[in-house]
Amino acid sequence: MTATPAAVIVLSAGDGTRMKSRRNKALHAIGGRTLVGHAVSAAVGTGAPYVAVVVRAQKESVAAAAREIYEDIVVAEQDDVYGTGRAAECGLRALPESLAGTVLVTTGDTPLLTAETLQRLTEEHQRASSAVTVLTGMLADATGYGRIIRDEHGAVRAIVEHKQATPEQRAIGEFNSGIFAFDAAVLREALAEVGVHAEAGEKYLTDVVEIAVQRGLPVSGHVLDDLWQTEGVNDKAQLARLGKELNRRTLDALMRESGAIVIDPDTTWADVTVSVGQDTVIRPGCQLHGATTIGADCEIGPDTTLVDTQVEDRASVIRTQANLALIGAVATVGPFSYLRPGTELGRGGKIGGFVETKNARIGDGAKVPHLTYCGDATIGEGSNIGAGTIFANYDGVTKSPTIVGKDSFVGSNSVVVAPVRIADGAYVAAGSAVVDDVGPGELAIARGRQRNLPGWVEDKRSGTASAAAAQQATRAQQEGSQSQ
Repeated sequence: MTATPAAVIVLSAGDGTRMKSRRNKALHAIGGRTLVGHAVSAAVGTGAPYVAVVVRAQKESVAAAAREIYEDIVVAEQDDVYGTGRAAECGLRALPESLAGTVLVTTGDTPLLTAETLQRLTEEHQRASSAVTVLTGMLADATGYGRIIRDEHGAVRAIVEHKQATPEQRAIGEFNSGIFAFDAAVLREALAEVGVHAEAGEKYLTDVVEIAVQRGLPVSGHVLDDLWQTEGVNDKAQLARLGKELNRRTLDALMRESGAIVIDPDTTWADVTVSVGQDTVIRPGCQLHGATTIGADCEIGPDTTLVDTQVEDRASVIRTQANLALIGAVATVGPFSYLRPGTELGRGGKIGGFVETKNARIGDGAKVPHLTYCGDATIGEGSNIGAGTIFANYDGVTKSPTIVGKDSFVGSNSVVVAPVRIADGAYVAAGSAVVDDVGPGELAIARGRQRNLPGWVEDKRSGTASAAAAQQATRAQQEGSQSQ
């Protein structure tokens, strides 16, 4: 049975000055989530009854980002005393005084840390009946990290920071990840004893380990092989590095667990919130973001970006940008299409090349094949919209709707001026400017009558190549008539 911690405290109060950004470090995002969002997601995944986040710099924004992941999160504000020890203390004080059991303390800048790792840490901590368990890793060169000092029995005796370490201690490869499991009572009592280090003006969480050892309490270390999970983000170069690794893992899961086919993972990006169905092919150059869900046996890309878009089974979406759109089963979109929010394409429908849609509901089997703007429109099933058609939905003040019935036909290069209704089975002649409703089975012709002015080119464009060509063609016609 999986062990469950009593609480998880996420430390996310730092300034993150090395990010060289006006935005707090915790608010930078990879894989479609903020850094603090990843940390909170892992914490919530443990099943802990309480999850707390400790904030200070840009506290309202960091708290809001945490609540996006977990609405019931406990928000604790760190005061003017700095350091990880004080942050953990503030987080613990925000939880019930009666809290007992295992308390995990994690950091808000380790986005690859998983709930499974935290559960294993909890299991090891409880199995060994430890007062403190440190999540550790092994490096050939652990420069910059605090070193784990163990006794001959393997118990942790101390955590020594790199600056204070002796040459022998610096040779140790096991390092402190900054992630801990504590017995709640031990943590509460020890934090009350931890003092502020004069040289740094901070309270260190690692001092709890020292206090536990001094009391003769068991302290253990849980070694994690996957060091990516312990790596924190300190600058934008690390943000990009971890983002790339997270994307690799996300795509790997889509292929191994969901059965998706990703042709070129190096040029494909998917947020952790994206789902892809079995045997769907994702071609190179695709970006899948937000709450995008793709069904089975689809073809996506190449060069397609989907944001918060639903694609149903067996649809094809090629070289397309779509945002908050619904693409029905067996439908086709693209190439070079732009689906704006509110677009709904029905089963077997088509949005073709160089088409832009917005708040458009296109019925089953309906087609908007090419070179069209379709905004604030409802198009009935089986209807066809000719090339170059414009739905003029905006008069400079108000946006108005257009309704096209089922099995209707709008000819190429037409302008449909909203508000207007084209009924079932109606036709619009090519080149029309439709300003009035069209009834069932009617043909609307809304264009000026053609007039040809003989001799206009010779009169108005005398001496041009066009005039010479016209004269030559006229002579040829005359000669042909005479020969007959």
